[in-house]
Amino acid sequence: MVTGTAQEGQDPDAAWRELHEERESLERALALVQTRQRIAKDDAEADEAAREEAGLLLNLDRVLTRIRAAEYGRQPGARRW
Repeated sequence: MVTGTAQEGQDPDAAWRELHEERESLERALALVQTRQRIAKDDAEADEAAREEAGLLLNLDRVLTRIRAAEYGRQPGARRW
């Protein structure tokens, strides 16, 4: 499985860093879209921001799930699936 440019089995810290970079990027984008939603000039603009927010939340959930799985895998004696 490839996560960005790091591949599993090569440098686990590189994959770990990439996941956290992706999480940080999604959180930043989420903050911006939430601000856009609050200051929208009309309902159409607010609705578009809400749709973007939903997509970002879905992606953030996926990344956080991968981070939790990676955290488990980094524990001593962790089972490999």
